[in-house]
Amino acid sequence: MLRIALSVAVALSGVAAAGDDVAADFTTDAKIYYREVACGPVGKANDQLEPLPADADKATIDKHCDVMAKRYAEFQKTYAVPAEGFFAPLRPTDLSRTVVYPFGGGDLASALVTYPNATDITTISLEHAGDPTRLGKLNKAKLREALGNYRDAIDGLLSLHDSTSENMRKLEVGGIPGQLSFHITGMTAMGYEPVKLSYFSINDDGTLHYLSQSEIEALSKKTAKKIKGGWVDTDFSPAFTNMELQFRKAGDPKAPLVTHRHIAFNLGDKAFKGSGLQKYLEAKGQVVGMTKAASYLIWNDGFSGIRDFLLAHMQWMVSDSTGIAPRWAKKGGFTQTTYGTFEGAFLDDADKNVSDAMVEMWKAQPKRRLPFRYGYPDNAKHVHLMITAPKPNGAAKDSKK
Repeated sequence: MLRIALSVAVALSGVAAAGDDVAADFTTDAKIYYREVACGPVGKANDQLEPLPADADKATIDKHCDVMAKRYAEFQKTYAVPAEGFFAPLRPTDLSRTVVYPFGGGDLASALVTYPNATDITTISLEHAGDPTRLGKLNKAKLREALGNYRDAIDGLLSLHDSTSENMRKLEVGGIPGQLSFHITGMTAMGYEPVKLSYFSINDDGTLHYLSQSEIEALSKKTAKKIKGGWVDTDFSPAFTNMELQFRKAGDPKAPLVTHRHIAFNLGDKAFKGSGLQKYLEAKGQVVGMTKAASYLIWNDGFSGIRDFLLAHMQWMVSDSTGIAPRWAKKGGFTQTTYGTFEGAFLDDADKNVSDAMVEMWKAQPKRRLPFRYGYPDNAKHVHLMITAPKPNGAAKDSKK
């Protein structure tokens, strides 16, 4: 197929020009995803989009993009527009443009909604980024199947503004991997276009190593395994574990470049503390944070490392109730402002003591309206959100035990 030839040509030309130490460039594959899966740019009819290659299944892709157009419109109406209006007067003007989003699998869209001026975004979850080269190799039947699976999985992101672990696990295999497709979709939903896609590993000292074409080929016969028990193995190479996607506002070559890195990692203390990932995050200096629909893991002392990182480095954080517990926020020198209603944790196995403390915090504050869903509802299906920020006229304290 033409799309395969283009992708291979780009990769090989980069190696021939600069040698084996140059990062393999998958930008052509990213642009295929942008056009055929994410249907970008948003707001244009099919006949106004970039023409498809002659060998593409136009009927299938056009039908898919008709569905995606409706979902984007609903996403803008119910989430992006009200959330941007909500956050704009609350967000300090001098915040860092570096975002760290733990437990943020697939949810680049929310990072862009919450922090529209961000230029450096890191999402971390158990899911691998995924092989970008498969889409161009799918025959018509496989393409229809893969796009159908993708639409089923992406529905939660565009309608409920977050993705379930079940949907994420389903797309750890197949022709359209979840993290890659979800992040490109999130970027597209917010009016961006891809500029560059590459893959990397993290050195023990926290620096990044970008994988060359020869390194990717050397790993091609291996399969990336699940990062945590209870998850699922992938069916693609470990070379495609961590991705770097650069993008800018669609149609504006002078717009600021945004760099998003998705890192597949277990944020439990045994893996995180002392790791290259911890050092990579700490090297960023001051950041803004967020988390939502995160299974209340950050309440758990088994995830104290990522919690302590946030309390030590963040200037401001937006979350649902799966964010930092009140006692830890207070100890770290932060104050928390609540929005919406919270009457108890969404998940039955969440720490009851922390849940009760959250309930009391919401009760103690004035009722503040929240016009959209941000992560989990509470146990009575109320939407809610909290902002964690340093206490006025005071720096955050050391939050570590």
